[in-house]
Amino acid sequence: MNHDGETRRFGFAFEDRYRPLLRLLGIRPDTCELTLSDDLLRVRFGPWLVLSPRGNVAGAELSGPYSAVKAIGPRLSLADGGLTFGSTTRQGVCIRFHRSVSGSEPLGVLRHPALTVTVEEPARLLGALLSPHGAAQRTAT
Repeated sequence: MNHDGETRRFGFAFEDRYRPLLRLLGIRPDTCELTLSDDLLRVRFGPWLVLSPRGNVAGAELSGPYSAVKAIGPRLSLADGGLTFGSTTRQGVCIRFHRSVSGSEPLGVLRHPALTVTVEEPARLLGALLSPHGAAQRTAT
């Protein structure tokens, strides 16, 4: 993280061909943002929101490319319960948590061990998550 405690902001990368579908769900560039401070990870994806203490981030890695069926929109992995906020099939960052987070439904009943986000600058986000000021560690893919 920055030494001055600055909050880093990351917009989501949108592929034009998926914009009409995502817009129907309330997912547009102006309704999607990931912010990362020394204390908090906040991800807004249209009407969906994930909040986690920064210290809850266990690790992160680049992932992708993805198939559209598995990556576009808010997606729940039936294999591991992970959540995806996807706006492109190109590349994203998979963020793993020590304690599972809520965010896929309004009651917070479902919990997710990981969140994949398709931000505009995935390598920059990965660097911010893995910086010495955070507790996250890179894992092999």
